[in-house]
Amino acid sequence: MALLLVVISVVVTAVFLLILSIIRVFVVLRNGVEYKPGQKGFVSVLVVAGSGGHTTEIIRLVGSLSQSYNPRHYVIADTDKMSEEKIRAFEEELEKNSSSSQFSIHRIPRSREVRQSWSSSLLSSLNALKSSIPLVFRLQPDLVLCNGPGTCVPLCAAGLLLGILGLKRVLIVYVESICRVETLSLSGKILYYLSDYFFVQWPPLKKNHPKAIYLGRLV
Repeated sequence: MALLLVVISVVVTAVFLLILSIIRVFVVLRNGVEYKPGQKGFVSVLVVAGSGGHTTEIIRLVGSLSQSYNPRHYVIADTDKMSEEKIRAFEEELEKNSSSSQFSIHRIPRSREVRQSWSSSLLSSLNALKSSIPLVFRLQPDLVLCNGPGTCVPLCAAGLLLGILGLKRVLIVYVESICRVETLSLSGKILYYLSDYFFVQWPPLKKNHPKAIYLGRLV
């Protein structure tokens, strides 16, 4: 029975990825590969934060962006007890230097826990997707910025869906975590095929993944 659930989970996941890949191709054909958000002003960015190191890395990355990336909509898992405090402390510092700085924090169900089985991950991911779609459709960001937490996959899928429906072209920017030296994370393996820009921080990952952009350590 357990083996059957694993097989079903793998098949459904493969079909899901195929559908998302088709969606991404359609969106690119519809909007063009040279699309750049915020060409006439600010860039609304949805930032996916994960617990622990993921949040620390993504905050450092956001801190390196210009003030034109505004407003910033942070999304964290509903079981994350630490990220909100870090985000608020970071934004309070930014506010001291910019009166126009805007941010919001949103929570969705966690897509996948550490060491969670494939079969149960599928159900939790679908639950996260159910919450991600109305959130992304309401915020309508220009860009989704993420660096590995499982929560980012359903959010990116929702962003791609915005494009396929012709509502808005959303750029997907993925930065693989600094702790990933030779192999991609599960989120990275999925979003490698779906993102518009895919950054890695170690040469071995660039060698094995030609599409990736290597710029050295980013955070």
